[in-house]
Amino acid sequence: MSADPARFVVVGQGYVGLPVAMRACEVGLDVIGFDVDKERVELLTRAKSFIDDVDDARLAAALATGRYRATSNHRELSGFDHASVCVPTPLHDGAPNLRCIEDAARMLSTHVTPGCCVVLESTTYPGTTEEVFAPILEAGSGLRAGTDFHVGYSPERIDPSNPTWKFHNTPKIVSGVNQTSLDAIRRFYDRLVERTVPVPGTREAELAKLLENTFRHVNIALVNELAMYSHGLGVDVWSVIDAAASKQFGFMRFSPGPGVGGHCLPIDPSYLAWQVRRSLGKAFQFVDIANAVNDRMPDYIVSRATEHLNRHHKSVNGSSILLIGLSYKANSGDARNSPAMAVAKHLHRLGADLRAVDPLVAAEEVPLHVRLVPLDAAEVSRSDLVIVLTDHDVLDWALLEPHADHVLDTRNRLRDAKVERL
Repeated sequence: MSADPARFVVVGQGYVGLPVAMRACEVGLDVIGFDVDKERVELLTRAKSFIDDVDDARLAAALATGRYRATSNHRELSGFDHASVCVPTPLHDGAPNLRCIEDAARMLSTHVTPGCCVVLESTTYPGTTEEVFAPILEAGSGLRAGTDFHVGYSPERIDPSNPTWKFHNTPKIVSGVNQTSLDAIRRFYDRLVERTVPVPGTREAELAKLLENTFRHVNIALVNELAMYSHGLGVDVWSVIDAAASKQFGFMRFSPGPGVGGHCLPIDPSYLAWQVRRSLGKAFQFVDIANAVNDRMPDYIVSRATEHLNRHHKSVNGSSILLIGLSYKANSGDARNSPAMAVAKHLHRLGADLRAVDPLVAAEEVPLHVRLVPLDAAEVSRSDLVIVLTDHDVLDWALLEPHADHVLDTRNRLRDAKVERL
């Protein structure tokens, strides 16, 4: 391997892997973006992006350099200096499903050469890198991790649609199975990001990622439960949060909403709880409570919608309900595990006539029982109830207040006094 790494393989070209590949190409590396999804590879080859953080122009620019190529052919991965694995790690029956990590390791193992570096970025439980990932690489290559080649863990910190924090300027945690691997991995990521943060070992890096998301999950659950009880007590929870956030120390602002979504929060804390239960026989009570609170938020929103309609002598069954936003977060088209989708599903079961406004979510992601419509005065006026679930900035919010008689705002986007808030 040359002293100046040039050939970089990124396994997985989704929300995590594609931004990594683009950045590597932009700093001058020769990048192979591998994905098992042939349709996704075809789109990438035609400079058609499917994620928020990489637009078509940026992808086209990378392709034009000749330094980025997307493929689903594992034979094209040979000769890499560095490889990064950015594949999904879903839950299956409450337990981590590492199939994609294992498949990626087996595929890469046949291309591992002395001196190369392989890094796992997928979120997982402590011990995965050394107990699962590295042994597969060793078995397929006949080489020893940490001695013949470098192995480590560097958790992804991608926040889709975040206008400030991108891959290159978000501090990057790095770790290795030994000091030699850590040094090699840190040198590599120093080329891609502004600051690397070395930690003692891969388990510390794996757990740090789970702590980050568990912290968010628990605090969102706290304000979600506070919102439910504040409503019952006749207190405006948003005023309470605003007041508390005026304290410049000892408090961090979190906002309630219809639940949590995306790939991280509904899944990552459960990885931690599963590992604690498996290894120590203990329940991680904070995670269990947070899961219970956040999981029931879509049901709570539906109950609030039902109460609202009942007060106006209407039932959910047969009512025309307009949902504003279907993705899991503002300014993103990512609908994975979206609580808005869960709300829609529950309302459909109760017989609601559902329409939705979301210009960022792809039509094929929208359930058949929900009809996508434009945000205009006619659609708003004909609705028995408008429910704000995702507050995209691109929407014309000025249309809602003058034309909607009944609004349930779960995001505190509207300021009209007649709007009912979470």
